[in-house]
Amino acid sequence: MCFTYACLVSTQAQVLYDFAAEPGNNELSIREGETITITNQNIGGGWIEAKNSRGEVGLVPEDYIEVSNGYIYIYIYCMYIQDDEWDEEWDDVKSSGGYAESEAGEGGAINRGGAHDWTYIQEVLITISFLYDVDVYTVYTVFQSGEVGPVWAYPDYQLDCVVADPKKGSKLYGLKSYIEYQVTPTTTNKPVNHRYKHFDWLYERLLEKFGSAIPIPCLPDKQVAGRFEDEFIKMRMERLQGWMTRMCRHPVISSSEVFQLFLSYKDEKDWKMGKRKAEKDETVGVMVFSTIEPEGLPDLDLIEVEQKCDQFNRFTRAMDDGVKDLLTIGNEHWKRCTGPLPKEYQRIGKAFQNLSSVFTSSGYEGEAALTDALTAAGKTYEEIAQMVAEQPKKDLHFLMETNNEYKGLLGCFPDTVGVHKAAIEKVKEADKLVAAGKITPSDKTTMSKRASTMSYSLQAEMNHFHSNRIYDYNRVMQQYLEQQVKFYEMIADKLRHAHSQFTTM
Repeated sequence: MCFTYACLVSTQAQVLYDFAAEPGNNELSIREGETITITNQNIGGGWIEAKNSRGEVGLVPEDYIEVSNGYIYIYIYCMYIQDDEWDEEWDDVKSSGGYAESEAGEGGAINRGGAHDWTYIQEVLITISFLYDVDVYTVYTVFQSGEVGPVWAYPDYQLDCVVADPKKGSKLYGLKSYIEYQVTPTTTNKPVNHRYKHFDWLYERLLEKFGSAIPIPCLPDKQVAGRFEDEFIKMRMERLQGWMTRMCRHPVISSSEVFQLFLSYKDEKDWKMGKRKAEKDETVGVMVFSTIEPEGLPDLDLIEVEQKCDQFNRFTRAMDDGVKDLLTIGNEHWKRCTGPLPKEYQRIGKAFQNLSSVFTSSGYEGEAALTDALTAAGKTYEEIAQMVAEQPKKDLHFLMETNNEYKGLLGCFPDTVGVHKAAIEKVKEADKLVAAGKITPSDKTTMSKRASTMSYSLQAEMNHFHSNRIYDYNRVMQQYLEQQVKFYEMIADKLRHAHSQFTTM
């Protein structure tokens, strides 16, 4: 298989999408179909500097343009890929400023390094136990825990962190602006500063290292337009907090060197050295199973494990449907609460007040108490309309955010389970491989043991998921219903007060 390298020499680009510049941020507004001249490609962070036909210069997002000509293709080298498998990492590589929505989507995008390459799986199952010195790499243990089965070894102290205090910063002599967040871990209580691209880097490292064994949900989406608006910054910070909290709660991820670096680097030098070390980590992809030790546990019956795996698959698919259904209904309810429903209450309120005005025009002196009460009732319904419009932010918001998190998490499981199923299928073929002389009987035994380790880690991850699911939905449903009770009690109090204004005859 041959690879070529394309060297860009052109400075002309075609605009694919409209982009409105943020005021005071040295950006350039562009329109679809416009031709611009690239003046600086080395800005970084998904941006380039360009000049339009009017001579205006500024920053534009590189994903919004397409270079129209001027590529020189240079032959690099040819290599043979076993079993004619094409490594997806080389296929259709496209820069997206550090984050591509299509890379992970609702899944985990863990196929880099041939996670489902059968020959690769076979080689890993045979050799994985001999590749690394366990004294050099962190070893994560699983152990049996009563009726629930294998679980990860949880630390005595539950790590957590707070993402807060977003501030706008700039670089390149003010040409480029960004938002920086303070992340404070409970272990040190010392804040460290991180931009969104640092969170994105952490996500990529965790996905590369643990994605074969642990579902790593995607970060909140990257956004170009409106990224400095207060509402967007608040929403992103809340979602980054949710993502970090979920990572902190995982015993393997929270104790990993790369995650600890992110939370508690000492200075810029420490951060850069730690990044370089993490990017050179060799125990990534399916090789992460070399760092997992089922402490003192016997080999598992892989047929029984496969049955549990299929049951979990059915459950996660059903839960995925349930979560998406709740999100759809929740969105519809949100729109109704912030649109038609408040207007209905306002119309009722106006109708009561109009009727009060009519009664007042009668000239009858004995009805002042009635008209005042009708007017007060009308105003009560207008107040209720405002309460209805504001309520989703107080209760439905948190329920929707939790379901959004689980939608992303559930989308990762098919890939994680797929690695395990590929290993089991390879073990099932072991007898045929021995008979064909492709592996030795000793290799067959090793394959079975390594597949057993993968099964222990998968079951530990399944149990971790169920434990967190029960905790999260108990918490968020309590929070939702508590807010609902307060909401309806406030409405009841207002209606009682309005009721008390009318004279009992």
